[in-house]
Amino acid sequence: MINDPRSLSPKEFFEKGHNYFLPHISIDCVIFGFHDNQLKVLLLEWKDTHRWCLPGGFVLKGEDINDAADNTLRMRTGLQKIILHQFHTFGDPNRDRGTHGHNTPPHVKGPSWIMERFITIGYWALVEFSKVTPTPDQFSASCQWWEINSIPTLILDHNVIVKKALESLRLQLNDYPVGFNLLPPKFTMPELQSLYETILGETLDRRNFQKKMIALDIITRLNERKQGGAHKAPYLYKFDKKKYQNALKKGISFGI
Repeated sequence: MINDPRSLSPKEFFEKGHNYFLPHISIDCVIFGFHDNQLKVLLLEWKDTHRWCLPGGFVLKGEDINDAADNTLRMRTGLQKIILHQFHTFGDPNRDRGTHGHNTPPHVKGPSWIMERFITIGYWALVEFSKVTPTPDQFSASCQWWEINSIPTLILDHNVIVKKALESLRLQLNDYPVGFNLLPPKFTMPELQSLYETILGETLDRRNFQKKMIALDIITRLNERKQGGAHKAPYLYKFDKKKYQNALKKGISFGI
């Protein structure tokens, strides 16, 4: 077996990939970032076709599925130890073709294992935008951030996967904290509220949001204000990492 089957050229991958990867199972990752008060998603542009897709991959024989997802995120972002949430399995028998159009990869010139039916496992992750190094794979011409409301028509059922991931993220807001991997180390309360409003797609009451967030006891107000703002610039906050991690394990009751 070669050292790293994921380094196969496109031609070798489509011809010999079935020797190394589990058939019929794939992974797709919805990687969310937050920048300029916009929720963004990392996408890949296929070579030659100029069509866009989610970062994804396949599971090596003998490899744990979660490890395969971690590997996909690391290779596309350069980040490690980021929490991935497995949110849905997509098994529509027509997801590879038919109702979603013809999606033959440009390098497939004949019969290939890759054209069989695949069931994909969806994961989403929250990452700090400034720390990501978008890196395309051997099948892609580029890897770029797209604003969540401006995503183009993607290959296969990837638009459906993004929609389902956003629904899953919104449901999590009431039960688990969000922000540690999306905001800079120091942030203002308006910036934190803007993050929640952007994810939810709705406006929240300022006083009520601040009261509830402080009551969670996962952020600490610093004795400094945001620089370069108005005379009464807002105070800066930071997450208490230990309490935040504990809230991720035990859950919270935010009640948005």
